[in-house]
Amino acid sequence: MTGRYMWHVAKAPEEIILYFSLPIMFVLVFGYVFGSGMAVPGDGNYREFLLPGVFVMTMLYGLGATASGLAHDASRGVVDRFRSMPMARSALLTGRAGADVIRALLEMATLVTCGLLVGWRWRNGVADALVAVGLILLLRLALTWVGILLGLAVPNPDTVGVIVFPLAFPLTALSNVFVAPDLMPGWLGAISAWNPLSATVAAARELFGNPGIGGESWAAQHALALAVGWPVLLIALVAPLAVRRYQRLSR
Repeated sequence: MTGRYMWHVAKAPEEIILYFSLPIMFVLVFGYVFGSGMAVPGDGNYREFLLPGVFVMTMLYGLGATASGLAHDASRGVVDRFRSMPMARSALLTGRAGADVIRALLEMATLVTCGLLVGWRWRNGVADALVAVGLILLLRLALTWVGILLGLAVPNPDTVGVIVFPLAFPLTALSNVFVAPDLMPGWLGAISAWNPLSATVAAARELFGNPGIGGESWAAQHALALAVGWPVLLIALVAPLAVRRYQRLSR
């Protein structure tokens, strides 16, 4: 099942190009056009501050591909055909999750290359950088299960596409992807600090050695723990719901 999903990706490279265009645009617009006017705690380089946020933002918007792909299969009856075959009931969902992690690795490789071209660097060595990438992929895995649940609950690809952006954009805006929570109004900064995206972004910045580290809130001081805890909690909550929804599809 993982191979099947990856084959679909290989046959539609334009889909990957479209998903990459948004984060690359954010890097160019915010990094070069607005970068000189954006403040970073400690007077650091804004592009180095921005890139870890763009990595995480790309993982978030990737759930749209997950949800649309499953909704497309469900609308064409593919899911029902797989359920009637002598195969493990878990194969469809775990295969999709595995394919999305592989796809996320390809996305990260592309984005890291783009980041290096615009001047981003990791400063704390390869080991810490790999841990940061691992945390980003862990978040992607959790978001994949959200996409699986959405794709099974709304088996209409067009509807799924309409739902994902209104959900993802506020979650991105109310995080530390573009602006540090310390520079926001107090109540907005508190929301941003406890945003699950912010935990992974802050932990990645710390491990990469990029500017924007720190803060007085408990969430800012324990970003690494939250970067593990939020995705694990999300998987524990959403994965059983997705499995239950999958089991009820043909009832």
